[in-house]
Amino acid sequence: MAFEEKRSGELVYMSSSVIPAKNIFTTRFGGVSTGEFASLNLLSNKGDPPVNVRENFSRLCAELGVGIDDCAVTNQVHGKVVRTVTEKDRHVCLSPVNYEADGLVTNVRGLPIICFTADCVPALLCDDVHGVAAAVHCGWRSSVADILGEAVCRMQALGAKPENIKAAFGPAIGACCFETDGDVPAAIEKYLGGDVDGLWTVRADGKYLVDLRKADKRRLFQLGVPEENIDVSDECTVCSHEKYWSHRYTKGRRGGQAAAIVL
Repeated sequence: MAFEEKRSGELVYMSSSVIPAKNIFTTRFGGVSTGEFASLNLLSNKGDPPVNVRENFSRLCAELGVGIDDCAVTNQVHGKVVRTVTEKDRHVCLSPVNYEADGLVTNVRGLPIICFTADCVPALLCDDVHGVAAAVHCGWRSSVADILGEAVCRMQALGAKPENIKAAFGPAIGACCFETDGDVPAAIEKYLGGDVDGLWTVRADGKYLVDLRKADKRRLFQLGVPEENIDVSDECTVCSHEKYWSHRYTKGRRGGQAAAIVL
């Protein structure tokens, strides 16, 4: 199992070989944005000129094999809502989205679903046997609210089976940089029913260094996804801030990357 760096024209992205569907975890490379948004920024609410964001989306969509107005996206709010999307949810690029959710699930082939991150954990899931996929934004609040449980439940409602699900957790803040107080480990302990061995270390000053991707991987295993079906990137967005957008490193002055999957 491994993430592989791929290039298509100027676009540079990561992809997991574990997932049988087309999957993309974008980097900062391959777009047209300039200055603090250079170069592949996919967020339109940070001050980047819309014409640049549209061109960046156009490049991503071309690699996904669809038009710029053919993807499903969402307003992310660090909650646990997972929305099932269909053909009618294809989104006109940069137009308002009339719902909030931190995860999307679909069984529509040819409909890319996308979540956005800049340190939070991006998760892509796919049961290709039954034709169901999910894209989930797993910030720590969404994670401990069990958004992955919601996503798997939504996938099962469309016919997926946990034992068939393949999953990949993309580049995100690593345990090297995710410094927290005790509230985060306490919430994770509740989230995982006490199964927290190896998920954090405690520094001499009382701060915790938490491995959120490992916690989320453990939750998928609890939900019935075989461990060998779960791929986890080892790249930290804070340490690799020149390659990925990092909210923590830039103190919020940044663009955003996408995790996208299309059946």
